[in-house]
Amino acid sequence: MKFTSKENERKQRRREEENARRIREEENARRIKEGEENARRIREEEENARRIREEENARRIREEEENERRRREEEDERRRREEEDARRREEEDARRRREEEDAKKKFESHKKRMEQLKGQPRLPKFSVPKRYDIWLKPDLSTCKFDGSVAIELNIIADTSFIVLNAVELSIDTTFISFTHPATANSSNSNQVLKPLYVDVVEEDEILVLDFADTLPIGIGLLTIAFKGILNGKMKGFYTSTYEHNGEEKNMAVTQFEPANARRCFPCWDEPACKAMFKITLVVPLQLVALSNMPIIEEKVDGDLKTVSYQESPIMSTYLVAIVVGLFDYVEHLTSDGIKVRVYCQVGKVNQGKFALDVAVRTLEFYKEYFAVPYFLPKLDMVAIPNFAFGAMENYGLVTFCERNLIYDNQHSAAANKQRVVIVVAQELAHQWFGNLVTMEWWTHLWLNEGFATWVSYLAANHLFPELEVWTQFLNDCTEGLRLDGLAESHPIEVETNHAREIDEIFFDAMRDKKGASVIRMLQSYLGAECFQRSLASYIKKFTCSNAKTEDLWFALEEGSGEPVNQLMNSWTKQKGYPVVSVKVKDQKLVFEQSQFLASGSLGDGQWIVPITLCCGSYDVHKNFLLQTKSETLDMKELPSDRSNLATSWVKLNVNQTGFYRVKYDEDLAAKLRYAIENKYLSATDRFGILDDSFALCMACQKSLNSLLTLMGAYSGEHEYTVLSNLINISYKVERIAADANPELLECIQQFFITLFLRSAMKLGWEPKKGESHLDALLRGEVWTALAVFGYDPALKEASRRFHAFLDDRNTPLLHPDIRKAAYVAVMRRVSSSNRFGFENLLRVYRETDLSQEKTHVLSSLASSPDPSIILEALNFLLSSEVCTQDAVLGLAVSREGRETAWTWLKDNWEHISKTWGSGYLITRFVSSIVSPFASFEKANEIEEFFANQTEFKIVRTLKQSIEQVHINANWVQSVQNE
Repeated sequence: MKFTSKENERKQRRREEENARRIREEENARRIKEGEENARRIREEEENARRIREEENARRIREEEENERRRREEEDERRRREEEDARRREEEDARRRREEEDAKKKFESHKKRMEQLKGQPRLPKFSVPKRYDIWLKPDLSTCKFDGSVAIELNIIADTSFIVLNAVELSIDTTFISFTHPATANSSNSNQVLKPLYVDVVEEDEILVLDFADTLPIGIGLLTIAFKGILNGKMKGFYTSTYEHNGEEKNMAVTQFEPANARRCFPCWDEPACKAMFKITLVVPLQLVALSNMPIIEEKVDGDLKTVSYQESPIMSTYLVAIVVGLFDYVEHLTSDGIKVRVYCQVGKVNQGKFALDVAVRTLEFYKEYFAVPYFLPKLDMVAIPNFAFGAMENYGLVTFCERNLIYDNQHSAAANKQRVVIVVAQELAHQWFGNLVTMEWWTHLWLNEGFATWVSYLAANHLFPELEVWTQFLNDCTEGLRLDGLAESHPIEVETNHAREIDEIFFDAMRDKKGASVIRMLQSYLGAECFQRSLASYIKKFTCSNAKTEDLWFALEEGSGEPVNQLMNSWTKQKGYPVVSVKVKDQKLVFEQSQFLASGSLGDGQWIVPITLCCGSYDVHKNFLLQTKSETLDMKELPSDRSNLATSWVKLNVNQTGFYRVKYDEDLAAKLRYAIENKYLSATDRFGILDDSFALCMACQKSLNSLLTLMGAYSGEHEYTVLSNLINISYKVERIAADANPELLECIQQFFITLFLRSAMKLGWEPKKGESHLDALLRGEVWTALAVFGYDPALKEASRRFHAFLDDRNTPLLHPDIRKAAYVAVMRRVSSSNRFGFENLLRVYRETDLSQEKTHVLSSLASSPDPSIILEALNFLLSSEVCTQDAVLGLAVSREGRETAWTWLKDNWEHISKTWGSGYLITRFVSSIVSPFASFEKANEIEEFFANQTEFKIVRTLKQSIEQVHINANWVQSVQNE
């Protein structure tokens, strides 16, 4: 048991040792395994680390290589960009240099072309306007307007320029474009071109658009936006004022003739550039808006309305018209359905009824006379308070100075009635002769105006024979002779070289006075029927077109077979006219022609003179053309035994149809005086003999004594035309006599009082039932003359009637026909110590709303012999109480006030020049105040004062006025030497 235990212990120990060994071996194996695992892991980690390092190195190498590649690429790109940039810079610099060079060349070319365009008399013919679409929005409170115009143009020649007229307009250069439509063969849309340069040349009144390239030939659309001023100059688009319910308001009016449409919208402002006009106005809702054509649509937007008008037929820009204001109207229809309206200020509409009747009847007459009906669907006539002219013949919208359109049966004089007839007839004549057929250029303006003046008398005589207007036409003829007798005259057909010269010719009375006279002379020579027939042919041929003077002469020559062109060129293309001297030699009449000059100097002109003469009777007459300096007529050629020169009177220029003067030898002159005294001669011939004798006396070719002797032969004269001229001559003779020999003044005045008193007594102060129109005209002129010459009973009676008028404006004691006479008489007694008449005349002026009454007052205020009163009267003309255009009506200063008026003119010249310097009215200031002087010293003083004045529009008038002063001075010396 004991062995067994030891054995068991050994076995146990061996098992334990075996277990221990096994454990050690297992532990060793574990450690070895762990070691191997750790070694493996370490190896793996090291391998991984190595691999990572290798991969990282490979990545880094790749990145470095990539970065290097990228760097090289970026460097390459940078170099490429730099090279590209350098190339682009070089190209840009080259392009810029080329553009700069091109721009420089274009600018130099533009400047060169601009220099060529400046100072040109007319617009270039690159493009022709066909149609205008005009949009205007006048603001009557700010006196400004916005506008735009789209002009359909025909580009007819290669050009990159468009040149048109514009002045005093603010052009929005961002809204200028020329659109050329795509061609039928092209799929492209419209081509819109913008101008490279936009130049406004103020001195030439042109707008120049210079495009980068040549404009396409054909039709295109030029669009321009602009702004303008409603000016106060009575030209272009301007403001006139009127009173409504005691409040002064503005109206907007246009006056575009001769060349002022360019002040309202950019345009081809030349008569030959005819086009059609579509006008749209945006105006206050309550106002009347008129244009040439009828309204086709009105759209209301709040306080404004947009008014669109029917498109006009083809016409010149100077005939476009717009009037916006508050008006009433009367209307009537012609037999053709033409709607005729007369627009007047609110409350004066009844004063437009007479003009309406005249207009309707005149349109009917002209339709027959011209053998062409009125061309438009309506005719509006509008009375404008501030208006520079007598009237303006705008196509379909004739504008009038208010006093020439309205007539009040109770307060208007007979002279006002006749004035309305003549002015309306003249403006409506233009609807054919000027509007339908238009002068080609301003050179031919005389034809428009001269013809319209002549035909207005034709119409007035036909419609109102009781007015006997042809006898009064002699006043126009006499004024033409007076002006054309000056060395500073000019041909009626004057070449116009620049737009600024147009005004000087346009505002010259030669265009219508002499023009009308030579047309009457031609009509008399050709015969009325032949003249009318040829004229109708001319109008039909040139309807809606333009014509020159020669075109009319050709039509008349073709219709008559007479050498009209040759005959008339001597009257239209040279200034002056002849005096035909006639004397008896061996039973023959010897004629000589020479140029008549009021200065008495010799002229060198020669004319083809249509001579008419009667010998002892109007049944014994002879007509022939005096084509040489002298000619002899054997009296045996006259068809009568009574043509004995030893006993018969001889009268040349029968009924004064010729535009020339006649100088008779002493024997023939004596026989004519006898014929005048015994009323053997017609009124027109009595007028002519007197007027020629007066002109010859002024020219120092006849003595004053012989003129006064002849005037004495008219002591029993009662015909208005003759006596009116006798009165006008007496005023001039009185002034010259006073300057030549003041001691004789009272005798001269008494002579004239005696000369006119018989007629005054026959006419009386009040109208007689059934008396003629001419007697009504004469009454005021005769009593005015007696007042001027100081006839005391006339002064007293006028004062009595004036006092009655102050108490009752409707008193029959002061009929409208004699108000001017009464006012002059009242002013002749006004002085610093007796101001009653002056102050009450001003009260009459302020209280009346009739423009014709205001005219009577204004034309009388300066009649006082007191210089201080005259100065007050002249200063009143410059006040805000007197309409701008009416100021010139008060410049008829008394003989005693000449020096005061001259000092006043000098003192106020800057203001006068600024206010009236843009139109013909300023010339009235010069001629009215300068011309009455009669000394060489005064002429020099006047010349020195105006030497530094730059108003080119008064140059001709100033020269003519100074020449008249020299003529007067020579006449004074001649009278002193008698």
